[in-house]
Amino acid sequence: MPKKTESNPVRDLASDLNKKFKSVDKVAYFLDGSEFAPSDITEWISTGSSMLDIAISNRKNGGFPVGRITEIAGLEASGKSLLAAHALKSTQEKDGIAVYIDTENAVSREFFSAIGVDMSRVLYLSLETVEDIFQAIEEIISKVRSSERDRLVTIVIDSIMGASTKMETAADYDKDGYATAKALILSKAMRKITNHLGRERICLIITNQLRVRLNAPMYADQYTTSGGKAIAFHSSVRIRLKSKAKLKVKNDGLENVVGIKTIAEVHKNRLGPPLRSIEYDIYFDSGIDDYGSWLTIMKERNLVSVSGAWYTYKVVDETTGEVLDEIKFQSKQFYKR
Repeated sequence: MPKKTESNPVRDLASDLNKKFKSVDKVAYFLDGSEFAPSDITEWISTGSSMLDIAISNRKNGGFPVGRITEIAGLEASGKSLLAAHALKSTQEKDGIAVYIDTENAVSREFFSAIGVDMSRVLYLSLETVEDIFQAIEEIISKVRSSERDRLVTIVIDSIMGASTKMETAADYDKDGYATAKALILSKAMRKITNHLGRERICLIITNQLRVRLNAPMYADQYTTSGGKAIAFHSSVRIRLKSKAKLKVKNDGLENVVGIKTIAEVHKNRLGPPLRSIEYDIYFDSGIDDYGSWLTIMKERNLVSVSGAWYTYKVVDETTGEVLDEIKFQSKQFYKR
């Protein structure tokens, strides 16, 4: 007599649910690794900083998660657009489609080219309203997926607070009452698009502006983002940038500002430990100094010793602890006009 196959009520239930909801490809999954689920992250887009990539993803070769929403917030001139530009460059290196939605008419073609972005392969959209932005995103996803199912797409919105609403655009310049229209539209957009992104090979990066919180206690966070909490809730990663200092060099006896030192803190992270902070240098002619941030971390973790202008890195056998070699080097930064 043949052996009777035992039924699995959980898998039977999953099969029934997937048949019920035919309008969606699939709704019921198992998280045991036997199949891909929308919550799984298998691909990352580099931020341009190896240390920030690790801080976000908690792994080598990480960065911005594909299939999720990332928010980059900061005050003016803190490097928000630069991080987004590095993401576009990383996307192009993977033969993906790079989309840049500019709401401030402030993109610098020369600066993007200087960090390696191929501007001839960037889809540039100049849109004014939040409604048009998310309508364009849905259209981009639909068009790309109709011809190339697995093509990587990175979409940057720079910035979401630079966009108006159709109601606001049609109104005059008088002071409104409670300006909640943008918050309501963003809430609706986030609800519609978050699950859609999880099923596609799409990375959505949103830059945002910080606002001072009025009457905030001294011990509390002094900054917030306007436009409601929808982006904050739906983002898997929230990065806050802060400009720390100016980078200066002397040329012919004159002191020139050639960049800024930036602190990037991962405020929210569903993919790794949150509240990690990374410091890196930004040069106006070349973007993020990736190797310089390596040295900063190595000094903080006592991986190198410093004596004057010389650094010493000890190569140690991980098993015995024996020092196999010592590498000495000098850290110098050069700037050319």
